[in-house]
Amino acid sequence: MHQSAPLVVADGLVKIYKVADLEVFALQGLELEIPAGEMLALVGASGSGKSTLLNVLGGLDTPTAGTLRVGNVNLLDLREHELVNYKRKMVGFVWQQKARNLLPYLSALENVELPMTLAGVRGRARRGRALDLLDAVGLADRVKHRPELLSGGEQQRAAIAVALANEPRLLLADEPTGEVDSAAADTIFGVLRDLNQRMGVTVIVVTHDVQVAKRVDRVVAIRDGRTSTEIRRRRDVAGHVIREEEFALLDRVGRLQLPQHFMEALELKDRVRLDLESDHVSVWSDRAEDERRPLPDAQASVNAAPVADVTVGDEDDTRWLPPERR
Repeated sequence: MHQSAPLVVADGLVKIYKVADLEVFALQGLELEIPAGEMLALVGASGSGKSTLLNVLGGLDTPTAGTLRVGNVNLLDLREHELVNYKRKMVGFVWQQKARNLLPYLSALENVELPMTLAGVRGRARRGRALDLLDAVGLADRVKHRPELLSGGEQQRAAIAVALANEPRLLLADEPTGEVDSAAADTIFGVLRDLNQRMGVTVIVVTHDVQVAKRVDRVVAIRDGRTSTEIRRRRDVAGHVIREEEFALLDRVGRLQLPQHFMEALELKDRVRLDLESDHVSVWSDRAEDERRPLPDAQASVNAAPVADVTVGDEDDTRWLPPERR
């Protein structure tokens, strides 16, 4: 797990979309910190807010309220020309839809050179970096091929090279393996992991692919516009997982979201009873007929500070865990 200072800080982040006369809260006070150099997976059901978060991080949408910083940049306080510069130099984006990543009438090499051309990088330096990036993603022998002559996986790897052309500090990948087979997905993820470690670029991957989520050291689940749970993994020098822990995330006002499988196992509904112990908080099912006696195995201990407000949701987070922990 990286110990460097946060590159990304979201604090009380809110995004509201207006649809006709309705207001839809896509993000509801989301809090998240991401250290520089980390590779993180964002997971959650459709509509949970993960793609909205990626869009505001990429400068493609403007947050409604709260704080969102990437490096020294406050994304809620950017002028138009500053936003253009941010998108050009600070962040790179890889879309799920391959057609959005590459211009069809340009070769792979020309596609990678284009962002540098727009940023004013001169010819020799531009060409050299483009060739280096294509070699880094395993496409050294495909530099003159247009997208139509590349496989789906090759197109996504070329898109990663395009996203890194201007040496951004943050790489955002929205379902980058969603339209390719498992073998190509494995290669794409390997490229992302290699570039993350070799170049130090911070990588955020939005994914529904359980296999991808299992290969990163930190998985953050988003539910109802807030971060809900987090999985952290520790590995040995050979890369094998030696420890895996699941956490519920506690926000600044004391709210957390209990995993759905906890709620179902303990029949937690509507309200729960909290008891402050010496080193943990006990969460009990509220049973009017016997208020103080717990059901068998009905106590869940949360090793955290006293909880002021418990919120619940409907997303089963257990699918991101290995079978033996579900």
